[in-house]
Amino acid sequence: MLPPTADHEPPEVRAARDLARRYRLPYVDLLPPVGKSPIDYAVLAELPVDLMVRHQFVPLRREGRRLHVAMADPTDLELIDELASALRSRIVPHVATAGAIDVVLRKGDATQRVLQEATSNFRISLVKETETGEEVLDLDRLATDSDMSPIIKLVDTIIYNAMESRASDIHIETRDTEVQVKYRIDGALLAKVDPIDLAYHQTLISRIKVMSELDIAERRVPQDGRFRVRYKGRTVDFRVSIMPTVHGEDAVIRILDKEQINEEFRDLKLDVVGFAEDDVRKFRRYIAEPYGMVLVTGPTGSGKTTTLYAALNEIRNEEDKIITIEDPVEYQLHGITQIPVNEKKGLTFARGLRSILRHDPDKIMVGEIRDTETAQIAIQSALTGHLVFTTVHANHVIDVIGRFLNMGVEPYNFVSSLNCVLAQR
Repeated sequence: MLPPTADHEPPEVRAARDLARRYRLPYVDLLPPVGKSPIDYAVLAELPVDLMVRHQFVPLRREGRRLHVAMADPTDLELIDELASALRSRIVPHVATAGAIDVVLRKGDATQRVLQEATSNFRISLVKETETGEEVLDLDRLATDSDMSPIIKLVDTIIYNAMESRASDIHIETRDTEVQVKYRIDGALLAKVDPIDLAYHQTLISRIKVMSELDIAERRVPQDGRFRVRYKGRTVDFRVSIMPTVHGEDAVIRILDKEQINEEFRDLKLDVVGFAEDDVRKFRRYIAEPYGMVLVTGPTGSGKTTTLYAALNEIRNEEDKIITIEDPVEYQLHGITQIPVNEKKGLTFARGLRSILRHDPDKIMVGEIRDTETAQIAIQSALTGHLVFTTVHANHVIDVIGRFLNMGVEPYNFVSSLNCVLAQR
């Protein structure tokens, strides 16, 4: 029994309900609230997209040899016979609006086109670290569910396109009706992939969790992981962060293609960072001082680490020992000793900096000053004959002073140790 026609419904919906009532067929809403879709997406994925688009129908479910489909005109008996012959099934028609059918097919078509972007010879292999070394795993073998095969292609394609686009991050954002995939390219967040149907969301996130060795069943709390893949003969690291939202879990994947970037950073100089000529000249004068502190400040992703690497590349020589402590070591620099922070093992910035001072360095780089102890050791190092490079999160130069004062640093020590503060965006 159909529900009574509501006056507030769009004319297209009222007409579809009337048509269903006239021919005693079920009416189906193809765009219900999230989680109540009448579509079996496994059946949808089986059928050719071009056939559904050409004849404007949406499969709902299978019951033995019977295939339930939604169509705008159930009186087209010739079409029903053609579908029955092509799909080798008995067609059970349901009535839906033409607009809703078009929306579903456009989403499905976009998703299929995304899945087909993976080239036949493209293959990403997951690298798993073991006690005896590295073990290369074929991603296809990690699939446990029958519906994971297209998801493997989808995830591989997303990763492949991100690396080909030289993206630094992959953002997978869940909306109320779809999943958006965006790439961070040159600082801008760009949607380079068509929206993906919401029905693929949970399997997509589960796939990323499997690769990152995270808990698939846990969907209520954030999770952080990492994985490594072999791509075009080199190893690429990925850091994964999963965050629950009102629409489902979002994921952000940071791409750390160290081998490629190391080649690019080998000859990195301040001339190519993007500063004005006058600013470069002043900055070069300060980094050439024999001791003191060089502070670079700016928001996350503004290029502070890149600037410091360029500075170290310019001043390094065989007569000086340069040691860095970073979280993490993003790029490896030739001729420079680099130490990664490992807080789980107790190696913090402060503890690492104390150890560095016992290794007789000439120049030191501290990835970031986050606490009072690190700030005080860095300042003391600059006052006792070392050249210290470091960063701090602040919006502009004036904020830097406030940050150090809030850490309890003596103002006269801070001013005495400081060579310069460089603020960048």
